[in-house]
Amino acid sequence: MRAIPRSLRPLVANSTWTPIVVGEPRSDAYRLDGPGRVTFLKVLPVSPIAELLAERERLDWLRGRLPVPQVLDYAAEDGREYLLLSAIPGIDTSSSALGMENLDVVRLLARGLRMVHEVPIRDCPFDMTLDRVLPQTERNVKLGLVNEEDFDPERASVSPEDVFQILLSSRPPTEDLVFTHGDYCLPNTLVDDGEVSGFVDMGRAGVADRYKDIALAVRSIRRNCGDAFVQPFLDEYEVLGSDADKIEYYMLLDELW
Repeated sequence: MRAIPRSLRPLVANSTWTPIVVGEPRSDAYRLDGPGRVTFLKVLPVSPIAELLAERERLDWLRGRLPVPQVLDYAAEDGREYLLLSAIPGIDTSSSALGMENLDVVRLLARGLRMVHEVPIRDCPFDMTLDRVLPQTERNVKLGLVNEEDFDPERASVSPEDVFQILLSSRPPTEDLVFTHGDYCLPNTLVDDGEVSGFVDMGRAGVADRYKDIALAVRSIRRNCGDAFVQPFLDEYEVLGSDADKIEYYMLLDELW
């Protein structure tokens, strides 16, 4: 068995480990096929972001509110954090195994986003508004936590410091607050039997402007389906007069997270 925390060992014993590489993974992730069940393990170096701890907290809170994986165990040891999750039904919407036309995929993506945004925020403890997130992105820049190699091609020559200054100078005057996924894209939305069946990678979920999710969905659609499928997504979501400035802003914000 691989070197993992003691608490995890009984839960993954006799499992076959298969690395998962979908989209742009933020952690080492594995599918574990064990006796009688499938689980998923995510591993990250411990950092000031503590993203897997944040995901554990959000998944625990979301139980009964959205179809998300169940947290089976969380541990931090020897400079790494580990999150073991249950499997949920479905195939991610970026997979060719889904066997659906792009138009149907983006419509399902929009319906899934409405599900996420309908989660009541009155008792949500996760504040991801700009007042909280912008100082965190500034910290990421100062601590050298931003990977410039992951910037979108149009920002390949822009420094993290410059991106942060643009975010300050172009901050939207208002936020339309809803519960947001935080990394809403095709690989993180699952479909089973023609319907949205669940959501994964919820480590940045919380109360924020709905355009935080819309922007990242638009970027994902452009990459996976093409520009022609952005408007059908917006129409299905029922965006009234989509805000191009906010879409650009939240794509930019994502570069520093």
